[in-house]
Amino acid sequence: MNWVKMPNNTTHKPLTPAMEDYLEAIFNLAKEKRVVRVKNIAERLGVKMPTVTNMLKTLRKKELIEYEKYEYLELTNKGSAVGIEIDRRHNILRNFLADILKINAKTANEEACRMEHGISHATMHRFIEFMDFLQSSSRDKLVCLHDFERYLQKNEIRGNYSDRLRELPDASKERKERIQKQEKKSDDPQQD
Repeated sequence: MNWVKMPNNTTHKPLTPAMEDYLEAIFNLAKEKRVVRVKNIAERLGVKMPTVTNMLKTLRKKELIEYEKYEYLELTNKGSAVGIEIDRRHNILRNFLADILKINAKTANEEACRMEHGISHATMHRFIEFMDFLQSSSRDKLVCLHDFERYLQKNEIRGNYSDRLRELPDASKERKERIQKQEKKSDDPQQD
């Protein structure tokens, strides 16, 4: 969650997920169009124009946008920094979901939108490191990704997620018992 620094350098309330969504939408619209208007934001977010106007007033009070009624709007430097960060998190999460976990693009985009608001900077950094690690040119890592794809295809045949989730605790118990048996064998001097 992003905390906003106010002009007197005190930390103000964190931005809500809705505020972050607006800032991300404004940021992306500004990249696509010369000017951003209330109508554009309403269309992008699927909300009514009065709802957008109310949020813009809030964002203006937090000095994240420059906006006058019936005019186009712009992100301030502070608002732009938040928009860039939210967009960056969204893209990283979407790419992870789509490219690594092989979730379809539409679902990956929707899930990334929900996830981007609650993930800490430390966890996001770890996501980036993990993706860099997996997508580096090492043959073993690429084989691992290919094996994961085959694993997913095989498990699609085995049934749905709910059924497999119910099986998981039993599978973990069996694995634990196997490990304990192996440890006993290695500790038993008569086995040598």
